[in-house]
Amino acid sequence: MSETSPMDDALPPGRINWWNLVWCACALAVMLAVIYSQHLQALNFLHVAAGLLWTGIDLFMGFVIGPILRSLPFEMRRAVMTRLTPKTLFILPVLAIITGTTGWSLAGQMGYLDLAYPAYWWIVAALVIVTLLTIQGLGILLPTQLLVYRELIKPEPDRARIAALSANYFYIIAAQGLLQVAIIVIMTKFRSGL
Repeated sequence: MSETSPMDDALPPGRINWWNLVWCACALAVMLAVIYSQHLQALNFLHVAAGLLWTGIDLFMGFVIGPILRSLPFEMRRAVMTRLTPKTLFILPVLAIITGTTGWSLAGQMGYLDLAYPAYWWIVAALVIVTLLTIQGLGILLPTQLLVYRELIKPEPDRARIAALSANYFYIIAAQGLLQVAIIVIMTKFRSGL
């Protein structure tokens, strides 16, 4: 009987479990049900819970996991990223969609969309930040993550291509973190009164 090393388990799996789309659809269905129920407490809970998870995961990934990964040898980074990407590929976009959509619905139900100026500028600021987060997340980070993942699962990944794809990735992650802190400041302002 031969002994296997821990690195044998860290070889790239090479596949994304697309069945995860089922739970994504379920989560979005729950979001729609809560929005259409117009139950303010349930809507508030879903918005806050999804927002906390999204922001917490993003900040943890950007400011804890990111620097650790950059300090690891390539094969270890590869092993972690080929396991992490298939999970974050589904959870982060769904949390972002739920947070933004329930936030807009909540703002409407609580009368924030009808505020007069200058208080309305807080709504505009929140909308601008959520739009930037969405564009960065779904339009830049997600496609980059998929392209890097596809390269990493190859038997001989092209490190130069991975480096080129990832050149601005960490700056965008940092920008996401700062924007999420800014949205927390705005949400705190909403909660304490405009």
